[in-house]
Amino acid sequence: MSKSFIEQVHYIRIPVKDLELSARWYTDVLGLQLLNNTGAHAILQVNEGPFLLILVPTEDETFAHFTVDNEQEFSIGFTSPELSKFHQHLIDNQVKVDDIKEDNGHAFFHFYDPNGNKLQVHW
Repeated sequence: MSKSFIEQVHYIRIPVKDLELSARWYTDVLGLQLLNNTGAHAILQVNEGPFLLILVPTEDETFAHFTVDNEQEFSIGFTSPELSKFHQHLIDNQVKVDDIKEDNGHAFFHFYDPNGNKLQVHW
């Protein structure tokens, strides 16, 4: 097959314990736009682009990341041209964040949402 039938990633669903708290955190701290909160899920838009993040409430002990050799690995990576300012913004909002690291001119750090989902941002 020379061309994929898939055009783009439209949305990613992530598990959350408290839908209202999580929707507020993703809008207030990350600056995402809340498009809809039905109570069964909340739909958030990343800037003006086509990508959506959907928060799905669950009481299960589950996360949007996985482990390799018992180490947490992120599944969702964001970009930010103002990495240092964003890092400080998260610290100022009492978000659990790791230090900024560099790898061959590629800077990144990991942070956690209120549900313990491990996320990454890079530039």
